[in-house]
Amino acid sequence: MTSGTGSAPIESTHAQVAVEGAGLRFTWDADARIEVRSLGAEVVIEANAAGLRTLAGHLLVLAGEGVTDGAHLHLEDGNGLKDGSVGLVLERNGEE
Repeated sequence: MTSGTGSAPIESTHAQVAVEGAGLRFTWDADARIEVRSLGAEVVIEANAAGLRTLAGHLLVLAGEGVTDGAHLHLEDGNGLKDGSVGLVLERNGEE
């Protein structure tokens, strides 16, 4: 990811998401690249190392203590994912 005013990479991008009164903080590593493709019966998530760390961090936020079921994060083409990607929703669900 790069800053909007120049080509230098930013250290990270943060998003606060309100979930039933609580804020969740999702962080993107600098230069994260994540692409999601649907191949019919399979979904491929392809990412560079920074993108994999970013996804792992998102999952750890959702797995955190006190995060309620239904907490989720939408990643979409041009909003966290490489252009041309299909949307991806990461959602917490504690049901067995």
